[in-house]
Amino acid sequence: MNSTGSNSAAEAFRRLHGTAPEGVWSAPGRVNLIGEHTDYNDGFVLPFAIPQRTWVAAAAREDGVVRLATVEGEEVTTAEPIRVDELEPGNVDGWAAYPAGVAWVLRQQGVAGGADLVITGDVPRGAGLSSSHSLEVASALALLGLSGVEASTGDIAKWVQVAENDFVGAPTGLLDQTASLCCTDAHVLFLDVRSGRQVQVPFDAARHGLEVLVIDTRVSHSLVESGYGERRKGCEEAARLLGVPSLRDAVSDEGLPEELRPLVRHQISENKRVRDTVELLEQDRYEEIGPLLSASHASLRDDYRVSCAELDVAAAAAEEAGALGARMIGGVRRSAIALVPARVRGEVERRVAEAFADNGFAAPRTFVAVPSAGAGRDL
Repeated sequence: MNSTGSNSAAEAFRRLHGTAPEGVWSAPGRVNLIGEHTDYNDGFVLPFAIPQRTWVAAAAREDGVVRLATVEGEEVTTAEPIRVDELEPGNVDGWAAYPAGVAWVLRQQGVAGGADLVITGDVPRGAGLSSSHSLEVASALALLGLSGVEASTGDIAKWVQVAENDFVGAPTGLLDQTASLCCTDAHVLFLDVRSGRQVQVPFDAARHGLEVLVIDTRVSHSLVESGYGERRKGCEEAARLLGVPSLRDAVSDEGLPEELRPLVRHQISENKRVRDTVELLEQDRYEEIGPLLSASHASLRDDYRVSCAELDVAAAAAEEAGALGARMIGGVRRSAIALVPARVRGEVERRVAEAFADNGFAAPRTFVAVPSAGAGRDL
């Protein structure tokens, strides 16, 4: 893990509180290689953790109060202190709702102590890289660690989901927090959401002369604006009409109302693409996953209807410049990934930037995502 980040978080805690923290915990953001919008349909996903992380330096308090602060460079932002036993959905908003929601859930699990939490991090916010779940997971590990309570990663993932759904009010699935908790260095995580079965699949793109390039379009969309909740409700209705527990079990869209059929098509095809990608990686046929990424984007754009002009331009420009495949990622319309031969990465970045300028879009931000370690205690 990044010792510089954890040391910076500890130093920020000392500056604010005049004493060292009891510990520093961190959790990474994630890139989902393939398997989009399948997690809340009991399907398959294939994420990996990225080096960018959220760090939480923490110390216990005896008065049952949670005090929250974020530090970015020299800028410090604090939230109003609140007692753990007074936490309720709706009484904390903004960024503080994420760690507060975790404290609210853990209180229901018997972890009700107060704490000082000082938060730093470098996961780009709003980029579809799961910065919020990174914050929630790191906060959960810190609060559990201060209380001396051990819990399984599966339980922590479910608690974070409850915090996100019921306290923050965002209808997310289990992909992001599970990835943050369970991904390992140099692997993608093949997760069967229904059963919880996990397989760590080696993923060494560099050995094949390839890179996973993240293209952050910098477009700002919320989960509400992206139609995320609407899609979830549509999937639930389609499953009900098909008489199956979830769209994981769907084999056809026949007999459904026309507006629901595209959602089912995406679920069936996307789950197959995840399985096919795993098979190709296990056979060391990395270059052949490119068309699967592109097919995923087409399905998200045309059937699931969750893309946007900036993402479509990013994917198309990357492929025209030599990417083997590209697709949007995340529940919000913000970032895309491209599987790029390392030798042409500069040309891909240049062509994407030119395409954005030609369309009057703000300049995108790009970086190479490398499969990295999951969450844990740093100090």
